[in-house]
Amino acid sequence: MKDLVSRCPIEEAMQVLSGRWPSLLLYYLKDGTKRFSDLRRDNPTVSHRMLALELRKLEEAGIVRRTAHSGYPLRVDYDLMPAGRKLVPLIDALGDWWEETESERGAPGMRPAA
Repeated sequence: MKDLVSRCPIEEAMQVLSGRWPSLLLYYLKDGTKRFSDLRRDNPTVSHRMLALELRKLEEAGIVRRTAHSGYPLRVDYDLMPAGRKLVPLIDALGDWWEETESERGAPGMRPAA
């Protein structure tokens, strides 16, 4: 990870949550445990490597728990830890904010005339 510019807690949180995938992974995990393949299906444009890296980053931050089950084929489940569940209201609020502002602007891609 990049070095922090300041010791601001927002900067530290954004270092973990920034990018395209972390907030989407939280969104899809908020409803419960998912397998790696389920998360790939939910996010079809993410590569296998990127998904693994982002899940590992969230796991190291204590946001996501990875559970590997023995047997063949190996089954790996992911779910939110208590710290991750605390982020769900923020993810929901962000989605609500976007829907509200999108409806104020009109249809997606359509901007009011200036």
